[in-house]
Amino acid sequence: MMQGNQAYLIKTLKENWRREMMAVQLYQAAADMESDDRRRQILSQLVDVERKHARLWEERLQAQGVDITDLQSTIPAAATAMRNRKGVPQAILLQQIEEVENGNAAWYQSQRNVIDDPEIVQVLDVIDKDEADHDSVVTDLAKRPAGSAKSRLHGLWGEERHRGNSGDWVGDAIYGVNDGLGAIFGIISGVAGFTGGKYVLMSGLFGALASTLSMGAGAWLATKSENELMESELARERQEIAEDPAHEAEELALLYELKGFSTAEAKDIADRIASDPDELLKTMAAEELGIHETSTGSPWRSALFGSGSTLVGGIIPLIPFFFMKGIPAMIAAAIISIAAHFAVGAAKSLITVRSWWASGLEMTAVGVIVGVVSYALGLVGASLHL
Repeated sequence: MMQGNQAYLIKTLKENWRREMMAVQLYQAAADMESDDRRRQILSQLVDVERKHARLWEERLQAQGVDITDLQSTIPAAATAMRNRKGVPQAILLQQIEEVENGNAAWYQSQRNVIDDPEIVQVLDVIDKDEADHDSVVTDLAKRPAGSAKSRLHGLWGEERHRGNSGDWVGDAIYGVNDGLGAIFGIISGVAGFTGGKYVLMSGLFGALASTLSMGAGAWLATKSENELMESELARERQEIAEDPAHEAEELALLYELKGFSTAEAKDIADRIASDPDELLKTMAAEELGIHETSTGSPWRSALFGSGSTLVGGIIPLIPFFFMKGIPAMIAAAIISIAAHFAVGAAKSLITVRSWWASGLEMTAVGVIVGVVSYALGLVGASLHL
């Protein structure tokens, strides 16, 4: 302990109490405005946990001979005002709670470097354990609004649809075609406006090649980085399970309570899953991190579909220039490109919830704007003799 510096120790203990009571105020405010019974019950339980921490610091202060009757006045005015204020969005409260919890964790960790009093260290150990137990619950409350089992099921179906392997390659392909089509149509429009039709084919071919290589490399790097991030998250979760499986099971039970299960049901499900460490890892990865078995993508497949589709999209506007020249070729290229934009937009409806005609018209409008603006800029450049 900080020998010979009791005044500093007392000041630190009072600050510890003040921080816990600030968390109490914020949790209670969130519980008061919560309409979902299950979420309100969980928030109320967290209020009790923070009050327990405050009482632990009260006991340490009393052991130092401190009169604790005036501690209430040290609660931050901002926290009290938030507790009494009506109409504050709960998301703001939950965000504040998360910030307070993160700040308290760092504050307590710093004390371990200067305090060696076994009773105070024991309190810090208790608080660390409790905070670890409900840290992900706070995060889940902040990110996941209350809702029915049906809405959660639809959410899972949506995740599977977008994360699935087939959805990945379809998305890569459509995005690649769109990128190649838009970029090359813009290039040939600009070059046509600048040169009056010369060098359009060569400019378009080199543009298509550059776009293809860029898209392939970008898709490969992006997918590889996503995989590495997921592997890092899984490794951290695997280590937490190995070090404290009981804590992870309790955390999983609380997450299931948030979904509407009773306390007994949630605990039973969590215990069954926790009996198999591999299954617990998969479940915690999905529930806490949003990582599913189908989340990992293939960098090479992404690069192949991304670059191949970009090349296809880039070649489409150039087709007329293999057989025609001048203004007729440009008109034909514009017609083909606009039609292709509509087709690509309509195809996007395969992986989105929009209607095919609305998506197609939107993409057509984008293509027209790109072509007109690029051609106009080319004309301006030519008039300025750039």
